[in-house]
Amino acid sequence: MKKKLYLASPYGFSKQTKKLLYEFINIFIDLNIEVYEPFERTKHIIQKEGKWAYELARSNFQDLKKCDCIFAIVNGTPPDEGVMIELGIAIALKKEIFLFRDDFRNCSDSNQYPLNLMLFLGLPKDNWKKYYFESLQDIKSNKKGFVKWAKE
Repeated sequence: MKKKLYLASPYGFSKQTKKLLYEFINIFIDLNIEVYEPFERTKHIIQKEGKWAYELARSNFQDLKKCDCIFAIVNGTPPDEGVMIELGIAIALKKEIFLFRDDFRNCSDSNQYPLNLMLFLGLPKDNWKKYYFESLQDIKSNKKGFVKWAKE
């Protein structure tokens, strides 16, 4: 059965960064993963008049529950708050967590982790670096945990 991935990112908010999403999506598709990309999946909701915000949030929550993992792009200082909330939900749901950050700025309150320490509750204590990516090549690397997870 095809694994399902929820792609949490702030990249869908602008035309320029939205193009970057396809680089990630193509990697996942090449690994036979079904990608739930919230901006694409909810574009019909955003076009509605009136009270669309709750419906959109509910749709994203339902998609996150259906997925086997969350792959979160956590660039920014701090990272996008919507992505961080989605990560918190995924951690509570005990989903597999993968983090991508190619932003070189420091965004941490500890020397041990590159991001807020609470995120690392969702990763293995000793092998968290296998679930943390700093380039697109990292995602495809057999030394990291994503390819192994995708093929299990």
